[in-house]
Amino acid sequence: MDFSSRQPQPQKHLLGITLVIVFHVALVYALVTGLGKKIVDVIKQPIETKVIEEIKPPPPPPERVLPPPPKLEAPPPPFIPPPEVQIATPPPVQNVISATTSTPPPVTDIRPVAPPAPPAPPAPPPKALPKTIGRVCPTQVQPEIPRKAIREGRSGSVIAKAMVKGGKIVEVEIMRSEPPRVFDDAVRDAMMQYRCIEDGPVTQEFVFKLD
Repeated sequence: MDFSSRQPQPQKHLLGITLVIVFHVALVYALVTGLGKKIVDVIKQPIETKVIEEIKPPPPPPERVLPPPPKLEAPPPPFIPPPEVQIATPPPVQNVISATTSTPPPVTDIRPVAPPAPPAPPAPPPKALPKTIGRVCPTQVQPEIPRKAIREGRSGSVIAKAMVKGGKIVEVEIMRSEPPRVFDDAVRDAMMQYRCIEDGPVTQEFVFKLD
């Protein structure tokens, strides 16, 4: 190997010497200012350790053991003595000899049987008594005499049949009117305003007279 080509490099040696000097200066400064002592004290401090215990869940409640159900035994059936059967002894048979004579059978008179009488017809239902209009409909309205009858000076009468339902008159039928159709509308208008307390048909007569 040829070592003649290697030349010394003074720059590298100078850099190494400078680093050594700086390290010693820093070390002396740390000893003088007590920085090293503080570092040693920090290292000497005891390390605190904490043991964290694991929280255990509470034990499950003990299972409730139900007592076995009592055995229900049916009581023995009561003793029923067998019924006493009494066997009746037949009476002794007596040998009886009887004399019989043959007689002709009686002659029966056969006649036709009359048919039964037909049942009587049912009695007719009792006729319902006519209802009084004043009792069935205590609240009534007096019909007005038509103007035509007043102008012509007519008098007359009307017989009307009404059907009461739910306390009101729902239908009015003119049975007889004298003179015809003169006072019919007045009678209908008046009876439709009645207030009644019973249901069913009622009949009323109206008489129109001019003073």
